[in-house]
Amino acid sequence: MAADLSARDVERVKFAFSIYDFEGNGTMDAFYIGDCLRALNLNPTVATIEKLGGTEKRKEKMIKLDDFMPLFAQVKKDKDAGGYEDFIEVLKLYDKSENGTMMYAELEHILLSLGERLEKSELEPILKECCPPEDEEGCIPYEQFVTALTKGIN
Repeated sequence: MAADLSARDVERVKFAFSIYDFEGNGTMDAFYIGDCLRALNLNPTVATIEKLGGTEKRKEKMIKLDDFMPLFAQVKKDKDAGGYEDFIEVLKLYDKSENGTMMYAELEHILLSLGERLEKSELEPILKECCPPEDEEGCIPYEQFVTALTKGIN
């Protein structure tokens, strides 16, 4: 699977891996698999990281670059991450007036309770950064939220 990677991807992976190779011995703690993948502009879920061998505690397992390359290739190839259009389609389900807006409180509830749940303390900075102000009815234009949220994602 790693053979499918471009030379540029291989160099990027080597560089990111080297950052998490704190001891300089060619290994990375499996605790940092998710962080390293995210540094490479991928968005694996916690469940995906678990499946790939990521650990919840430091110093439980070490991984070599040759073992990490196929993990990167697998996550890069994964189509389940969703993109701008997918997020818009989902939020349209909550657009009761069909005018491009949804209740701010409903968006907050969705992010706190569905899928890979966020904690309230994790959610507040995201909403503050990405959400436009609520109108007098408590609604926000969700397209602006998705645009801000997905900015910089391939």
